Amino acid sequence: MIMNQKNSNRGGARPGAGRPRGTTHKVTVQGLIDQVQAKSGGQDYTELLVEDFLRARLENDRGLTLKYHNLISNKVLADRLEIDVNEEEDTVTAKRAVFAAALAAMAGLDKDAK
Repeated sequence: MIMNQKNSNRGGARPGAGRPRGTTHKVTVQGLIDQVQAKSGGQDYTELLVEDFLRARLENDRGLTLKYHNLISNKVLADRLEIDVNEEEDTVTAKRAVFAAALAAMAGLDKDAK
């Protein structure tokens, strides 16, 4: 049986549905860190992580210790993988010339360019 009428309780906008306008209750990393610090008497979040890591080691909780190792390792590796690119003006000029020659060769403007 095929119905041609739309069922009014399926799909579409409904009055009062969705997030109210102007609400700012978004979870952010900084907001979470601020809450942790506030609840811990203002202690720095990094210090809390170190204390919890050491407590897990002292209690011989291998699973939790491994999780802390992974957390710390991932942070250290991420920081070390950041690359600072500083190019001299000569390098930029040389790259521009090579790029221009390649574009010219692709467009068939310069038959000697490779």
